[in-house]
Amino acid sequence: MEVAERHPSRTAEPEYRWPAVVALLGALALYALLPNSLVGVQRFVVVGAGVAFLITLSIVNPHRLVRQPRWYRIVSVGFALLLVLVNQVALVIIVYKLVGGHHDAPELLLAALQVWVANVIGFALLYWELDRGGPVVRTMWARTELPAADLRFPQDEDHTAVAEVAARSSAVMDWTPRFVDYFYTSLSNSMAFSASDSIPLSQRIKLLMGLQAFGGFVILALVIARSVGILG
Repeated sequence: MEVAERHPSRTAEPEYRWPAVVALLGALALYALLPNSLVGVQRFVVVGAGVAFLITLSIVNPHRLVRQPRWYRIVSVGFALLLVLVNQVALVIIVYKLVGGHHDAPELLLAALQVWVANVIGFALLYWELDRGGPVVRTMWARTELPAADLRFPQDEDHTAVAEVAARSSAVMDWTPRFVDYFYTSLSNSMAFSASDSIPLSQRIKLLMGLQAFGGFVILALVIARSVGILG
């Protein structure tokens, strides 16, 4: 599948690639700085795959996201899944060491924060890639041809609100969710342990958000408990 021409009914501007690139660079930097005792081969897998994906993204869509060959779609979704999967392994390792009373507690607590932030970014990228066919399809295809939505945002139903609110709705200004919207969804889900901004509609997104919320709850609860033990 390659999208090269925008449907005439769409007025939303194609998304810039830089917000996702900045977030991905942040996640890769966090992995590169993790202690050697926490990650081994994982670090090289994630950083290597991330750099390859960034190069691919820059070649296919150097400015705005307007082209999506089928192979590129597979690569982008695959890397987002890889980042989330590897991060779950890192979360398990951190939980094990927090429960086991690791001797270098400050380093472990910092690593827990790094993995938690990387987890937020990884899930944001995955939601961004999965919802409604991905960032290219969301702005290029006619709305009647879009795949079924995985997430429902407030703007999707604000067209019946007062004028100043309805002005930003999907029906009025052809609003489409961007990476920042998915990042906020991921961040709020990790902190509130439930959907707070957008509502999950599909079973796959419900399972992913449930996994993210559970992991975030466990790691934050253990970090708080360990921090209290250190300060006490």
